Amino acid sequence: MNTEIRIRPVEESDFSQIVSLFKDFAIFEKAPEKMTNSVERMNKEKAFFNCFVAETEDNQIIGYVTYFFGYYTWIGKSLYMDDLYVKPEYRANGIGTKLIDKVIEFAKDSECHKLRWQVSEWNKPAIGFYKNIGAQVDGSEQNCDLIF
Repeated sequence: MNTEIRIRPVEESDFSQIVSLFKDFAIFEKAPEKMTNSVERMNKEKAFFNCFVAETEDNQIIGYVTYFFGYYTWIGKSLYMDDLYVKPEYRANGIGTKLIDKVIEFAKDSECHKLRWQVSEWNKPAIGFYKNIGAQVDGSEQNCDLIF
């Protein structure tokens, strides 16, 4: 890859590109029907949306990492990484590492005690990637969603 990738905070003007990547990620996760977000919803709820994007020199967003603060009773203030996604054609170029490094740095600068996220058990490349950066992947919990 011969292009320079910049990691930066998301801007409102990025929302349409981000929603497109959300759709791509939902397809990758084998659950496209679950992706119901929209640019309109994001604009309405922008105070809750935290994201860093990976952007090419020609302003194309090719990856993102989303996150929010949480409080875990056993450890205290933490950051939850909701999604980490890089377009398939840009993978294996260190972009995922740059994105996760940025969110780790942000969590530490924000005085969080841990960073938590989930990974699908079938996604062996991601599990290997996370283990290589020192994450504990324990598989002991299940998702519980109540959707309104």
